[in-house]
Amino acid sequence: MKILAAADLHGDSKLAKELAKKAEKEKVDLVVLCGDITGFVDTKGLIKPFKDKGQKVLILPGNWDNFATVDFLAQVYGVSNIHGYSAQYEGVGFFGAGGAIDVGPRSSVSDKEIMDTLEKAHSGLKGIERKVMLTHMHPKGSKSEFSGVQGSDAIRKAIKKFKPDVLLHGHIHEASGMEETIFGTRVINVGRAGKIIEI
Repeated sequence: MKILAAADLHGDSKLAKELAKKAEKEKVDLVVLCGDITGFVDTKGLIKPFKDKGQKVLILPGNWDNFATVDFLAQVYGVSNIHGYSAQYEGVGFFGAGGAIDVGPRSSVSDKEIMDTLEKAHSGLKGIERKVMLTHMHPKGSKSEFSGVQGSDAIRKAIKKFKPDVLLHGHIHEASGMEETIFGTRVINVGRAGKIIEI
């Protein structure tokens, strides 16, 4: 299964069009947007370019996204907001939690809220062996902490508990593209440019 994952578009509709073209060219099975879809500028056409090309899309709120706005985008464009939910594609289970701890004007959450949301989301994947966890924030102790922004202890604990094959996240722009392994899980900061991942 081939995925195009990106994060931190921050309202950049030109970037959304470029990512949709990349997804089409690479013939991906699924597009994943790991939060901060809106934010710095209010623009139209952040999800539409993907839908116009017939792509399946999962979205997640970041700390700049209002939770209600992400729900609205999901409803209008017929895509799935994975915050607190799960989805399955080609035998792979996806589950997620958005927001970030104590940052951003809109979707600040606590570590407990992140864990509770991941627990709820993961509960829909009973019997699924291959799993991808989606968050906006990075886990505590990850390479993204070089930025000076501490990661989430809940996300780190969730990696250990749920053992996803992959964790896709964004949030720390300077860490775009960084990869590492935590408790046997491949952890990727997908960044704005987007990353192609094969599961």
